[in-house]
Amino acid sequence: MAERTPVLTIDGPGGAGKGTISSLIAERLGWHLLDSGALYRLTAQAAVKHGVALDDETRVAALAKSLDVAFPVERGVPQTLLEGEEVTRLIRTEAAGERASQVAALTLVRDALLSRQRDFCRAPGLVADGRDMGTVVFPEAPLKIFLTASAEERARRRYQQLRENGVDASLSSLLQEIQARDARDTQRSVAPLKPADDAITLDTTRLSIPEVVDRLTELLVQRGMAHGT
Repeated sequence: MAERTPVLTIDGPGGAGKGTISSLIAERLGWHLLDSGALYRLTAQAAVKHGVALDDETRVAALAKSLDVAFPVERGVPQTLLEGEEVTRLIRTEAAGERASQVAALTLVRDALLSRQRDFCRAPGLVADGRDMGTVVFPEAPLKIFLTASAEERARRRYQQLRENGVDASLSSLLQEIQARDARDTQRSVAPLKPADDAITLDTTRLSIPEVVDRLTELLVQRGMAHGT
């Protein structure tokens, strides 16, 4: 981690609001943003594209190490490119999330992506969103947050999001998928999903996005990592 560069890590299970909240805080502070989940989704998509089995640890890790990705902004809209192909929507499907969870359980894949994630730490600061940002990637970060919410609420949020995008979905199926992913992420042998020992846990089940953003901004100001806005 770059010396004196402030880092805020935001870990937690899928659907807790990490992505939205991390983006809003990074935008508010003018900091860089690391969406670590995107790197795992892209690795899994690269495996699918090249016909590599998701449990072939050596070959998937080789793809992760040489991953050709870019995150350009077109007309104010963030894009995700994999080997020059626009895959922003493709890697945000439920199926892509399931594949990402599978490759994230592979030790060699996590090792291959570790230095790439740390390279995102640049002045004036970094908001790192993921599942092991505070425990593995940035263990010396001065402020670590663990966002959570009930599985039922996270499934409801995802269901609402899909419906708003015109995608048919089953709430009960989404709940089952979230519970299965939680079990896989928390029980894996490498970098399991859990709060860092010094993390602040925040349950977002009954909180709005603006309330969470304001609360985390207050904590950053209290730690001297940001100025009041």
